[in-house]
Amino acid sequence: MPKQPADRSEAPHLPRSASIDAYGKGGFAFAEMSHRGSLLCLPDAIWAWPVTKASEIDEFTLSQVLAAANMIDTLIIGTGTEVWVPPNRLREAFRTVHIGLDAMQTGPAIRTYNIMFGERRRVAAALIAVP
Repeated sequence: MPKQPADRSEAPHLPRSASIDAYGKGGFAFAEMSHRGSLLCLPDAIWAWPVTKASEIDEFTLSQVLAAANMIDTLIIGTGTEVWVPPNRLREAFRTVHIGLDAMQTGPAIRTYNIMFGERRRVAAALIAVP
């Protein structure tokens, strides 16, 4: 199971939101920077996300999203190249905090996130890096 640092405030991150400019080769480009690995894009910051495959997505790996529920209406989950349906338990956890889930492969997830971000909607994205 992927581990997260005990104190996320000390972990490297971009302390603001941004659109995703490019993806592939195991990483992403955003805000004139690049990052290798998966990303968690929240309304107030972009974080490295230790998830490498959809089967690792659960309440633990999405705990930052759940903690920020008062800022988010929709979570876009980019599942890499896999097609993945969020399990009912995960959907229920997000329904409880009034966040809609939409899972799709990473390419369409980035396009959807960028559109919603550009519309200034209350959106977050959990994006698995693709080769």
